[in-house]
Amino acid sequence: MPYTIIRGGRVLDIDKGTAEPRDILIRDDTIAEIGAPGLAAPEDATVVSAERKLIHPGLVNAHTHAHGNLAKGMGDRWTLELLLTAAPWLTGHGTQDDIHLTAQVGAVEMVLKGCTAAYDLFVEFPLPTRDGIGLVASAYQEVGMRAVVAPMIADRTFFEAIPGLMDALPDALQERVKALRLAPGEATLAAARAALADWSFDRGRVRPAIAPTIPHHCSDEFIRGCAALARDFGVGLHSHVAESKVQALAGIKLYGKTLTAHLDELGILGPDFTVAHGVWLDNDDMKRLGDRGASIAHNPGSNMRLGAGLADSRAMLDAGVNLGIGTDGANCSDNQNMYEAMRLASFVSKVQGPEWRRWMTTREVALAATQGGARALGFGDRIGHIARGYQADLVLLDLDHPNWLPFNNPVNQLVHSEDGNAVHSVMIAGRLVVENRRVLTVDMERLRTRVEAARERLAGANADNRGLYEALEPVVGSYCPGLARTPYHVHRYGARPE
Repeated sequence: MPYTIIRGGRVLDIDKGTAEPRDILIRDDTIAEIGAPGLAAPEDATVVSAERKLIHPGLVNAHTHAHGNLAKGMGDRWTLELLLTAAPWLTGHGTQDDIHLTAQVGAVEMVLKGCTAAYDLFVEFPLPTRDGIGLVASAYQEVGMRAVVAPMIADRTFFEAIPGLMDALPDALQERVKALRLAPGEATLAAARAALADWSFDRGRVRPAIAPTIPHHCSDEFIRGCAALARDFGVGLHSHVAESKVQALAGIKLYGKTLTAHLDELGILGPDFTVAHGVWLDNDDMKRLGDRGASIAHNPGSNMRLGAGLADSRAMLDAGVNLGIGTDGANCSDNQNMYEAMRLASFVSKVQGPEWRRWMTTREVALAATQGGARALGFGDRIGHIARGYQADLVLLDLDHPNWLPFNNPVNQLVHSEDGNAVHSVMIAGRLVVENRRVLTVDMERLRTRVEAARERLAGANADNRGLYEALEPVVGSYCPGLARTPYHVHRYGARPE
């Protein structure tokens, strides 16, 4: 087994809040020893200099969407419901090459910004295919990043899932959106099963999961089918739950109970289940999730970007939920920067009330962005720590960068000061993927050329879909905010109720 020795760096211990000078000996892809400067190493070990570098565990993005990476910056004042309405415009007419390209763009951005693993809920219309899922997985593998690739599936469209929305559309628009109908649930589940049965990637690096997109976008039978797949193949489940108030109200209207209570009744909640967002969870919902050992992927940037509200991360932690942090997709958060997501997670907790003892600490935020995310991805026993026996997923930050001048408190500055600009090098499984701010695994000039060509082609191909969005926007943009004015028993908006 080849050896690598990282010498001269300061190794961050998030729990202790320290960054002591340490050398790290890596055997193949695993940390073998951590010791004082001068740690013994085999003579043929590759030496990586970390002088004037802070070494922290690779950040773990607990929730993103590969299909959104070619749509960054395409919208401004979008609610979640308007974003879902815009989906055919943002992601329509993609080719097989586009599927690979959009995943590769996101992976490159993440590794350049210190993220070494991601939970990716990728969508393919009208149903997932083995080839499409494989293209996303291969993009992560080629960049060198870890990922959980979860096809995002449902058997109801957005317009069918929101009570009363279809009836609110003029007849002509109803006919147009009916053409966007998904494949039958049985066909979608069969396609997902085929992809899981033929998984050819190393599950230690890129593994599959299943993502029933939003509970009320799925029939109960379909959700149970997703859970059966997860059990049969030993993979995770990930779903958007109570992301917006509209979703929360839809749960009450359809089931007479919260979405989380309904999922619990269906037997879905457990250690392999991750809630995306959870903005409008109530305390009972959080207790259910905590009691079942489930995770929540907290996406503070997207939640604010879409006007969904401010999730109560302190209540989540108090309920014993495993908390991860995510960026969400670039079509609704516009970047894949986990440093920004950490900073926003800290800030969001601090604007929800004057009791400062309930605000998230930077230690809690940093642990959520590393260990919490690792557990949500199912990698909790191998990444998220810098410790003997863990995989060598490491980020080297330049301590001569202005973000770290002066060097005062490593955990506070990681969360509040770092923005990705000080990332010097990134190692995943003992292999340098980024060195001196340059991605080593991708031809960036070719990537830029492919992206420019894809965007120009897709803009033309989706002109009609953009026109459809513009016709739908006034209806959806009135109906859903009107529904959101219905009283609910929790309040998560930054403003007082109207």
